[in-house]
Amino acid sequence: MAGWTVSDIPDQRGRTAVVTGANSGIGFVTARELARRGARVVLACRSEARGSEAGDRITSEVPGADVEFVRLDLGDLDSVAEFAAMFDLVYGERLDVLVNNAGVMALPFARTSDGFETQFGVNHLGHFALTGLLLPALLATPGARVVTVSSMFHVLANIDIRDLDSERGGYRRWVAYGRSKSANLLFTHELARRLAGVGSDVVAAAAHPGYASTNLQTAGPKLAGRKGAERVMEIGNRLLAQSPDAGALPTLYAATAPGVRPDSFTGPSFAMWRGAPASSWRAGWTRNDAVGERLWSASEQLTGVTYDALK
Repeated sequence: MAGWTVSDIPDQRGRTAVVTGANSGIGFVTARELARRGARVVLACRSEARGSEAGDRITSEVPGADVEFVRLDLGDLDSVAEFAAMFDLVYGERLDVLVNNAGVMALPFARTSDGFETQFGVNHLGHFALTGLLLPALLATPGARVVTVSSMFHVLANIDIRDLDSERGGYRRWVAYGRSKSANLLFTHELARRLAGVGSDVVAAAAHPGYASTNLQTAGPKLAGRKGAERVMEIGNRLLAQSPDAGALPTLYAATAPGVRPDSFTGPSFAMWRGAPASSWRAGWTRNDAVGERLWSASEQLTGVTYDALK
């Protein structure tokens, strides 16, 4: 793993990948580098304009790249179901890599179209539903992988099954974000455990980018009209953060490197902040079987998506 770079990505020809949030940041870099190595990549993005533009950028940087934009709004379960139906119709039963990358961070309180607190709804429930609906294609593909992007900020909070909307005691945007990122790791843990239970070779792993300069940091302050906080984030991105290209390396490693273990957590090597991919520390609560099972059950009830093949 030491010194791993995009030049170490194995040949991806003949493989199909879905990358959520591929229009910018580490999602864009992940999609571009998978396409550069020969993968057919579906750019799953909410905005048609930005998704289409991202596809054009990739094909301009990687002539001959096989990429296609398909709309996906993770805050709308109907959109998730439509995306999965389209994937099955157009791409058949093969899916080698699903990268659950899209997310929102530290937003003012709001709800998704299905009534869930936005950060939990988009970051966890949308990806839970998407993975479940694409599970048949993943199970049918030898050596498939599900990579879910969490954050070093998962340490801010464990999930609270009694308060998945983070409303008790008043909504705190960073606590809600930490809970959604802990949910990403608990989902990976429970998915890996269930896949092993049915003897599947699908690998469920997690990754995080450390501190990477993307529009994720400024979106929350911008929505809240907090110009000072937005400016601070912009300065931090410029002076302290690593580039999106560097931030995407842990995700690309988890998605493509040989020998990636189920339920692993890959991040930057230096203090979870920056550097080449390395095994990353994670809070103990993200490997709690009992909490993972309770979150799984709640997620199935809330989304209506059940993982029947793993029961």
